[in-house]
Amino acid sequence: MFKKEIATLLEELDTNLKVGLTSKQVQERQRHGRNVLDERKPKSIFAKIFDQINEPMIYILMVAAFISMIMHELSDAIIIIIVILLNAVIGLIQEDKAQKSLDALRKLSTPKTLVKRDHQLQEINVEDLVVGDIVIIESGRYIPADLRLAEVVNLKIDESILTGESVPVEKSKDIILENTIALGDIKNMAFMSSYATYGRGVGIVTATGMHTEIGKIASMLNNTEELQTPLQKRLAELGKLLGIASVIICILMFGIGVLQGRDIIEMLLVSISLAVAIIPEGLPAVITVVLALGVQRMIHQNAIVKKLPAVETLGSVNVICSDKTGTITQNKMTVTYFYYDGQLKKSEELTEAHRLLVDGFMLCNDANNENGPIGDPTEIALLDLGKYLSLNKSELVMQFPRIDEIPFDSDRKMMTTFHHYHGKEIIFTKGALDLILNKTTHILIKGDRLPINHYIQDIQKNAALLSSKALRVLALTYKEKDHTPYESNLTFIGLVGMIDPPREEVVEAVKRCNLAGIRTIMITGDHQDTAFAIAKDVGICTDIHQVMSGYTLSNLTQDDLNKNIERYRVFARVQPEHKVMIVKALQSKGYTVSMTGDGVNDAPSLKAANIGVAMGITGSDVSKEASSMILTDDNFATIVKAVEEGRNIYSNIKKSILYLLSCNLGEVIALFTAVLLNWATPLKPIHILWVNLVTDSLPALALGVDPSDQEIMSEQPRKQSESIFAQGGLFYLIFNGSFIALLTLILFWYGLKTQNIIYAQTMAFMVLSISQLFHSLNSRSFKESIFKVGIFKNKFLLYSALMGILLQISIVQIPTLNNFFSTVPLLIKDWLLIFGLSASILLVNELIKCIKSNLK
Repeated sequence: MFKKEIATLLEELDTNLKVGLTSKQVQERQRHGRNVLDERKPKSIFAKIFDQINEPMIYILMVAAFISMIMHELSDAIIIIIVILLNAVIGLIQEDKAQKSLDALRKLSTPKTLVKRDHQLQEINVEDLVVGDIVIIESGRYIPADLRLAEVVNLKIDESILTGESVPVEKSKDIILENTIALGDIKNMAFMSSYATYGRGVGIVTATGMHTEIGKIASMLNNTEELQTPLQKRLAELGKLLGIASVIICILMFGIGVLQGRDIIEMLLVSISLAVAIIPEGLPAVITVVLALGVQRMIHQNAIVKKLPAVETLGSVNVICSDKTGTITQNKMTVTYFYYDGQLKKSEELTEAHRLLVDGFMLCNDANNENGPIGDPTEIALLDLGKYLSLNKSELVMQFPRIDEIPFDSDRKMMTTFHHYHGKEIIFTKGALDLILNKTTHILIKGDRLPINHYIQDIQKNAALLSSKALRVLALTYKEKDHTPYESNLTFIGLVGMIDPPREEVVEAVKRCNLAGIRTIMITGDHQDTAFAIAKDVGICTDIHQVMSGYTLSNLTQDDLNKNIERYRVFARVQPEHKVMIVKALQSKGYTVSMTGDGVNDAPSLKAANIGVAMGITGSDVSKEASSMILTDDNFATIVKAVEEGRNIYSNIKKSILYLLSCNLGEVIALFTAVLLNWATPLKPIHILWVNLVTDSLPALALGVDPSDQEIMSEQPRKQSESIFAQGGLFYLIFNGSFIALLTLILFWYGLKTQNIIYAQTMAFMVLSISQLFHSLNSRSFKESIFKVGIFKNKFLLYSALMGILLQISIVQIPTLNNFFSTVPLLIKDWLLIFGLSASILLVNELIKCIKSNLK
């Protein structure tokens, strides 16, 4: 549409600028659909519940519960069902916010708009707009559909919500002949949900609803698949592995028993006991609770996590793709330098000596910043200069009232106002430096009006310096009213350089990311020079060759980008589909990608990324609903804190998983070895289930909330493909599982020799559970000694171990519990033997850690 002449477009759409559409035309065109965005049907409660239980581990637990019911072990079945329900309920509570992206997009449209129909100006509902309607654009109104601009009077439109560009775009009606052009450079179009900040215009509706640019974003949201987190992938693999292992062990043990001539029913029970032993029944609940507790901690870190697995995903992030406007920068144009009396200074150095410069910029200004910013962001930035001198616009206007003006227009690129100023009639003119200098004859130096000729070179040199920093430069002049035109024979006062500056904390945050092995990439709709200046300032890149423009990106295929993605740190002048391309390219290289953003244009990439992070204050509803996490303080530095929290959570979950699996492996090896040796079964099914669900789960949960590792951000991010058993985890698992099994078999054999089968099973049950409780202390660190980590730093773990020991003593020594758990009271000397052998697992692990440390 932007390449067509107005007359051609009017003819194609059968409309007229003066008349508008007729009622009959409107009625016919409304059959093609209303000007609304499609809504996606929300998931039913049953679908949400299915999402929570659709995990291999949960299916295995369901099978275990079913088998328990067949065997009339109702208590076992009830406990397993409670675990499944607990897991689903906690997950539903945390993920209750349904996908509302399209609803949020709809809210961005204004409810009413001005159109010309049947020769009359009418205010209608936005939903009733049709292609061909003639829309009247006024300052302060949202754009109700995609429009081809037919008339423009000083029109500026804020398109940051679509393009990410912080400065309003100056519009025109001129035809554009370029074939490939970024959205932010299409000057003769106005896009749905953008905002007119200045001037007025008339536009022809060229697209409505899902056919608009914002509609395309809505479609992209619908078509973007949600990715599994690394933890979900690891647990799915683990669940499948345990499922296969349990079936193989069942078949193997049943076959061995039959070959040994054992009773078939007895061997069926033993085989099922082994299957139960290998599955850590409490694991899903432990992980869910640990993640939920992590979510609560992160709320205090100004981060709201919408989906539980997203907490852990942060720990594996090695690329943060960040939007510039409002994320790395403040999303607020700010004057950072000024030039006055032949000197360039920072804005913080403004004093009363510079009062004329400040007064001029504040008076020659149509914005207001006293009850919230109203008007053009550039003019608001100029008003903010008043804070350095304790000035406000309303008092200044009352003191120096405006008598006359020449409004800004895009041809002159200047604005002029005429005031009573300190008993004189003064004219202030502000605008683009090159045009201002053409009308300037003098310069104000130390209060004297001097010919400007000798100062032009210095002015231009300083202006070029500001431009090299990607600052927008505005000049100010004045004159006393005379008989010549307002904008002639001007006296140069000074100039200012402004930019949307970086947040103060971003530089340190980027440094921390670099130390943690995390690459920061800036993706913005702003111009290349501005993007590079900001990125260089905060430490994201050092070379202009690390910047790619949207124009270049548009000419690349996804495969081409995939090959070259690692060369770039900044992407400028991008469009929404480009952001998704960038995220996919990074993912193709195996990166775990976090995307931060606040605008509608960020929503598809937020959803495509491994974890999307939206800004809570400046962020649009769309970005918040499309993301996995929201920063309530809009602080980029909070991302780094969240990554640190995510790393600690994954580390703790790994501790819990390896602890539970090593304990369960001990049970499997003990039962398997006993059958191979043709012994009686050392453990009953109720013993195994009790240990897995109660005695093991409390320490596992305590490990899940282990205090943070202060050195974790000095480590490199783990790879997505990294197994839970990596970095010594497999040795830890096999060694400790074998050691626990050995202790269990030794005391079972001892019990058989000295007492009877029930006594022997009781001793095996006790040493199995108590040794696991001692073993939980080992799991706080796979490298450091427990004494270096701090025995008393995790008091919850100590309390859970103590509670577990008290429960085990109660099961044995309280008569009413003996029948339920098939146990008998033990002698004091046997208790001493149990505790002595159980504690040995702690001493052996300390010895291994000491040897490993000395070998490094």
